[in-house]
Amino acid sequence: MAAYSVPPSEVLLSKRVQEMVLHGEEPLGPYICRSGEDVDEKEDIMDTSPIPIIDLNLLSSSTTSDNEREQEVLFDEQGIAHGISASLLDKIRQVSREFFNQPMEEKNKYAKSVVDFQGYGADPVPEQGQSLDWSDRLFLEVFPEDGRQYNLWPQIPISFREVLQDYSEKMKMVTEITSKAMAKSLKLEENCFLEQFGKQAQLHARFNYYSPCQRPDLVLGLKPHADGTGYTIILQDEVGLQVLKDGKWYTVPKDPTALFVLMGDQMEVMSNGIFKGLVHRVVSNSERDRISVAMFYTPELGKEIGPEDDLVNMDRPRIYKKVTDYAETHWKFYQHGLRALHTAHI
Repeated sequence: MAAYSVPPSEVLLSKRVQEMVLHGEEPLGPYICRSGEDVDEKEDIMDTSPIPIIDLNLLSSSTTSDNEREQEVLFDEQGIAHGISASLLDKIRQVSREFFNQPMEEKNKYAKSVVDFQGYGADPVPEQGQSLDWSDRLFLEVFPEDGRQYNLWPQIPISFREVLQDYSEKMKMVTEITSKAMAKSLKLEENCFLEQFGKQAQLHARFNYYSPCQRPDLVLGLKPHADGTGYTIILQDEVGLQVLKDGKWYTVPKDPTALFVLMGDQMEVMSNGIFKGLVHRVVSNSERDRISVAMFYTPELGKEIGPEDDLVNMDRPRIYKKVTDYAETHWKFYQHGLRALHTAHI
């Protein structure tokens, strides 16, 4: 009998995971990144204790003391009470689910190639030997506005564009408040991080659909990595996102009204190592699907960033050098299953 040949990643990525699940197909080849036998309860720990809820209204208030603000912010990952209406959060989740629930032929109107970023599909093909994620996504640039490719913004559901526009404007507000709050927590001038991000800071929206899997012990919805952003703001509808802290995986709790702020490598550089870019992943589930919307906040193209001078002293020497367009460097290493932060070390 001839040996069964597993298609290469390029071929597998030309077909959506959601489509595979609808046809009853099990994961194969590059999708398998866990042994199954080695997966135990300790690996998928459900303890959520290290993840606090942060109130942005408190952080932005002029009556809040520096000590209160510092205690509120000094975490590498946070759930935040943000002041955005629950109805808008429901709408962005709703249009996300409505898009992914459409027939394949409708979604494929916005399909990307296996090497492109923006559009519907999966991440570009990784280097040989790297695993594939058990998920599909729609990736769109929302700011600066001249980077938008409206031909990739879904026309169905009809409200998608309006809702995304509204949500993106609110996210700009959240990034401004969050960046100022982090600066104040470190006793820095409140606009210092915003100035490093630049007036043309980038904001990308990634709509994720994590299909159920018959063998969740073999796959991951998203492989372990740290983001190359300044930070990422995540809205989710079900548990599945996990962060790595002190060698253990902690599950981010489901809270329909909270946003989760995940520090990226570039904020670690700007804070001279005080804020840490967190390694995270998404686990699969055999019974239910999952939706999330991630907003990636990144310095403007060509903008040099580096540790804030006031965070460099005898007790904390300069750890990182100045870097430009780190996100590009991050992506090259990510495609090999590696982290790029060492390239910014002095």
